[in-house]
Amino acid sequence: MKIAIIGQQDFGKAVLEAFLGRGDEVAGVFCAPEKAGAKIDPLNAAAQEKGLKVFQFQSLRHAGAQQAMRDLDVEIGVMAYVLQFAPQEFVNIPGHGTIQYHPSLLPRHRGPSSINWPIIQGATRTGLTIFRPTDGLDEGPIILQKECDIGPDDTIGSVYFDKLFPLGIKAMLEAADLVIAGKHREITQDESQATYEGWCRAAEARIDWAKPIDQVYNLIRGCNPAPGAWTMLAGKRVQIFDARKHLFRRFANVVGKIGEVSDVTEASFKVTAQGGMVEVLRARGEDGKKLSGGEFARANALTNGVMLGG
Repeated sequence: MKIAIIGQQDFGKAVLEAFLGRGDEVAGVFCAPEKAGAKIDPLNAAAQEKGLKVFQFQSLRHAGAQQAMRDLDVEIGVMAYVLQFAPQEFVNIPGHGTIQYHPSLLPRHRGPSSINWPIIQGATRTGLTIFRPTDGLDEGPIILQKECDIGPDDTIGSVYFDKLFPLGIKAMLEAADLVIAGKHREITQDESQATYEGWCRAAEARIDWAKPIDQVYNLIRGCNPAPGAWTMLAGKRVQIFDARKHLFRRFANVVGKIGEVSDVTEASFKVTAQGGMVEVLRARGEDGKKLSGGEFARANALTNGVMLGG
């Protein structure tokens, strides 16, 4: 088939390579322009290396973007990790329209941080959706969905790279084939089941040690590796990445106050929350260097009784 790819980053690159690898014709690639001083986008770099036409418009609303898509005369548009808004005037140009990847089971978790939030909220299942983009945010008809488990210790990194990334590449190929063959179904999203969450950024990633241990642990793993859950130590921000959860089975087992460092070992340190402790295996201070929990404790003179948070 003859396609246009709209996307960016490693997922966009992987989708490009998957279509090319099976012999499809990629007539052109649309990427967002790089910011001044930034490295070239992986999709852009891969497309240029393969001698493909690359278009970088500040906005896909631009008449030039629409004309470029018309000139390509493609059968289908494939949106693979797109942060630019793509209007109907653009996505409807290909002969069979356009399909888009979203890493959640729509209509649940619409929005830009749709991998973080299911983990933070304690979900045990998530997945991906291939859908028709509309002018609403992640609101278009569903073509294909794939589900995957969220394990009790999964992080955003493991869910994305080990599950949603490879599943997504295969799903984009499958959905494109169904659409071109006219064998797909388009299912209207159930608005009564819809949820939307905004960006998961620093403000959302702050740890409240007074919350139940499950909520604290889910926040840490739902922000690992980005944006990085954080707390305060002596007036400075500390990000916590790899961690383990330890429950207090009985009241007699409770160690330390809420937010207190309750144990320090060669490899880690533990912090008390409501109902248990978080064992910190990797952390980073404001100097930007990630250290093992034990290394961080030694570098910052952490001992039992030191308080975090505040």
